[in-house]
Amino acid sequence: MIFGTRGSKTQIEEGTDFSPKFDQEGLIPVVTSDYASGTILMQAYMNQEALAKSIEMGEAVYYSRSRKKLWHKGEESGHIQKIREILIDCDQDCIWLRVDQIGDASCHVGYRSCFYRVVPTGSFGRSKQPIQLKINSQKVFDPKEVYKQSKDTEKS
Repeated sequence: MIFGTRGSKTQIEEGTDFSPKFDQEGLIPVVTSDYASGTILMQAYMNQEALAKSIEMGEAVYYSRSRKKLWHKGEESGHIQKIREILIDCDQDCIWLRVDQIGDASCHVGYRSCFYRVVPTGSFGRSKQPIQLKINSQKVFDPKEVYKQSKDTEKS
């Protein structure tokens, strides 16, 4: 196995053994950002196999919780993520990928980033109406063309 055994708190937090902590479903959260700009592109999950393949290939491979299978980012769209750096947080339960995003977007909905909506602050509790999100970006591709599917088909 390429991952170390999780040991003491000191070993996990300050040691050099790569000992990622996968949750009870065998997953670890992954935050992915653009290497050059620092823009957060997406958040997803990996299982041990996806993490090992990502390290081996140098391209992002995630685990799709909805489809219950590995997902090589860009295999359908061509929007591949070339890994420049993999970081892990202090207690080794979250991964940060810094990538070169090949193609215009990382989001399957057509935006550069999956974080294309803003939650307005300062108004919570003043209205009984649901909070309305504000879109702060423009689509960079048409998902119906790229994926040849209806807009209701999920691509997580």
